[in-house]
Amino acid sequence: MQGSTLHKTGSDSLDIAKNLKTTRTRRKLVKKHWQLYTFVLIPLAFLIIFKYVPMAGVVIAFKDYSVTKGIMGSEWVGLKYFRYFFEGPNFSLLLKNTLLLSVYGLIIGFICPIILALSLNEVRNTRFKKMVQTITYAPYFISTVIMVSIIILFLSPNSGLINNILGLFGIEPINFMGIPSHFKSIFVWSDVWQNTGYATIIYLAALAGVDPQLYEAAKVDGANRFQKITNVDIPGILPVIIVVLILNIGSIMALGFEKIYLLQNPLNINASEVIATYVYKVGLLGANFSFAAAVGLFNSIVNFILIISANALSKKFSSSSLW
Repeated sequence: MQGSTLHKTGSDSLDIAKNLKTTRTRRKLVKKHWQLYTFVLIPLAFLIIFKYVPMAGVVIAFKDYSVTKGIMGSEWVGLKYFRYFFEGPNFSLLLKNTLLLSVYGLIIGFICPIILALSLNEVRNTRFKKMVQTITYAPYFISTVIMVSIIILFLSPNSGLINNILGLFGIEPINFMGIPSHFKSIFVWSDVWQNTGYATIIYLAALAGVDPQLYEAAKVDGANRFQKITNVDIPGILPVIIVVLILNIGSIMALGFEKIYLLQNPLNINASEVIATYVYKVGLLGANFSFAAAVGLFNSIVNFILIISANALSKKFSSSSLW
């Protein structure tokens, strides 16, 4: 009995000594590399202050929030605003428009940067390659308001460039922005034009890391360019493709509110009204903050489930995942 007690005491002493040693080592590391830890603390503080702290405000989704009463003084109403949203007459239309726009944009916006990156990787003329990169990157830096103005001017039925070109072939002017069935394509393809060049940077960087010996082996085996792309390039950047796809799936419900709102008009409202614009009009402009918080929480939960599911499927069927 006494021996076991002594053994236990000795083990505790060893654990304490190890913990003290670990603590001293960590202090030395922090003291030695304090500049690096300072740089880490800045974004960490930003995340805590502007991302995590505001999460406490999500409680108003379950309250009848009043500005005068404050968050704590407002009355609890449970799932009232969630039911108000789900049972509303516009819910099915809003969900359909949001999903169709998101999935359409996800497919097209995900494929185009990969194709552009693979194409540019095959270009041997450095000057031409840089010119194409500059031209495709430039639209990314155009603000949303200016981008929408360009789209409206280009598609104007009276003086738009597209209708002027169609007029040369004897085709009557088309009011593109007034036809609901055209809205989704206008939104998605203009988004592709604006963002594809910038998104290509990720895949070009991944292609730069592919082992050159694989290209030499493919050349020795007599592979043509298409075979080299399918057997060397795509497998080489597949982990990056999967990670980007998972991240895109995780934001499938988070459509760009500003662009959709600016492109809306009374003629295309049935195709352009999405959850984000509806919340802005009913929740924020109508000062119904609890309703806006409830719908925002619904969107976040859906995105969270999607990103978890996509990551789990990726981990199951491939070796690449976010975590």
